[in-house]
Amino acid sequence: MAPSADFRSDTLTKPTAAMKAAMLEAPLGDDVFGEDPTVIALERSVARRFGREAGLFCPSGTMCNQLAIVCHTRPGEELIADRLHHIYQYEAAGYAFHAGLGINLLEGDRGRPTAEQVEAAIQPDDPHKPPSRLVVLENTCNKGGGAVYPLSEAQRMQALCRERGLRLHLDGARLFNALVADAEKALSAQGSASGESPSEALLAEVDRGAQAWGAAVDSISVCLSKGLGCPVGSVLIGDQAFIDAARRMRKRFGGGMRQAGILAAAGLYALDHHVARMADDHARARRIGQALAERPWVKSLRPVETNIAIAELHPDRPMAAVLAALSSGGVEAIDMSPTLLRFVTHLDVDDAAVERAIDCLQRVP
Repeated sequence: MAPSADFRSDTLTKPTAAMKAAMLEAPLGDDVFGEDPTVIALERSVARRFGREAGLFCPSGTMCNQLAIVCHTRPGEELIADRLHHIYQYEAAGYAFHAGLGINLLEGDRGRPTAEQVEAAIQPDDPHKPPSRLVVLENTCNKGGGAVYPLSEAQRMQALCRERGLRLHLDGARLFNALVADAEKALSAQGSASGESPSEALLAEVDRGAQAWGAAVDSISVCLSKGLGCPVGSVLIGDQAFIDAARRMRKRFGGGMRQAGILAAAGLYALDHHVARMADDHARARRIGQALAERPWVKSLRPVETNIAIAELHPDRPMAAVLAALSSGGVEAIDMSPTLLRFVTHLDVDDAAVERAIDCLQRVP
C-alpha cells in the first residue's frame, strides 16, 4: 500500500486526470524528424517564456545539464560550481566523463556562491592550470534546503562572466519554485493595489521573473517533473546556435525520442495549470518546518524558502529511528546525510497530509 503522506521528493507526483487527458489527446509526430507538433509547441513555449530563441526537450534535467556543459566547453577546461550543486552531487561526474572537465568547487551560502567567490576561483593564464570556462548555478539549491538564488547576484555573475570570457549555465530544476517565491515577496511588498486576481498577479510576476532570468544567463535547464508535476522531462533553452549544437549532442547521448509529444503535452498542461499552485507547496513546507523546529531532537532548521524543509538532527539521535517512527505513522521523509532530514511538499500532498506529518512529528520523542 502506498504511504498516505509521502514527502520524500517532489519527483513522486503522479499525472492528474486532466494532465493524462491532455497527454492522450496530444497530436504526435516523429520528433527525431522534427515533426512532433506538441514537442515543438513545448520547446517554443518554454523558450518564449524566458525570452530565449529556442528550446530542446530532453528526458531529464541531468541530460539537459550535461548537454549544456558539453556544448559550452572543450575537454581539458574547468567548470566552477558550488559543492552542494546537483551537477557535482548527483550526476555521476558527468562533467568529467562526457566533457573531460575539471571542477572547481566553492562553498557558498546554502549552495549560492557569490560573484566574488567565482572571481577568486577563476584560474590564471598558466599552462599548469585548466582554463576556467563555465560557471554553473542552481536555483533553487536542493541540498541548500530549496534556497533561492538572488536574481541580482546572477546579474552580477553574468557581468563577471562576460568580462572574463566564461559562460554561465543555470540548473533550474526547481526554477519555478524560485520564481513563485520571488513573486510572492514582490507582491507582498507592493500590497494589494492591483486590480488583478491574486493568481493573475502572481503569474504576471512569475513571467517578469522568467524574462529576467532568461536574460541573465547563457542557458537554462527547466525541469518539468518536480513541482510542475509532470511524469518525465526537462527543457534546455538558450540561443539558436547553442540549441542546434545541443540537439546534435542529444542524439549522441541517445536522447532522441520519437512520438514524444505524449510526454511534452504534460509539460504544456503543467505550465498552464500548475505554476500558481506552487505557493501552496511553499506554505505547507513552512508549516512542516515550524513543526520540525519545535522538536527537541532537531538541532537546527535551514530556512524554508520554497517547498523543501531540511532539519539537522542532534548527533545522538539516530536518523534511522526517526525515519522508522515517521513511517510507522504513515509519513515518509528522506535522509540527505546521517544528520539531515528532508521533507518536500508537492502536488500530491495536501493539507490533510501536512497535518498528518505534523501530528506524527509531535509524537516522535
